[in-house]
Amino acid sequence: MAISGLPDWPWAGTVADDLPPQEKLLLDAIRAWYGAARAGQPPLFAARMILATEDAGPAAPPLDALLRAAPIAAGCPFCQRVAPQEAALLLACALAQRGVRSEALAALLRLLPLQAAYAALPAAIHLGCAFRRAGLLLRHPIREAMRSRPAARG
Repeated sequence: MAISGLPDWPWAGTVADDLPPQEKLLLDAIRAWYGAARAGQPPLFAARMILATEDAGPAAPPLDALLRAAPIAAGCPFCQRVAPQEAALLLACALAQRGVRSEALAALLRLLPLQAAYAALPAAIHLGCAFRRAGLLLRHPIREAMRSRPAARG
């Protein structure tokens, strides 16, 4: 029996400007949060300013909670490609938004130890809900990757 995994880790290495608009918004907010934190400025405010451009300002507190619970190596606001840890966080948020918690937890486990991943999951769920209330549905890149693969023969 053959077992195959994901063809590629979704979004990793993708040109940031080629992301779907919702994912690009989330990535920009993540990078703004980290940029402000590195500069000693309030990161919540920086993320809220980005999210407000799409009427998703209420998503800033759950994003703040998520990024405090799941510190990642985020790129600068001008980095051209999505870093692997950013891609894992985008995937975790998309999966949490769609209600597949075990898969979202698995994506968070790429970034964090078990207890920290469990602690970050509620923030990811709340972030997904806030995005949904704003009319922003994150894509399910795993499902899309599996659809684009040829059917197995055997």
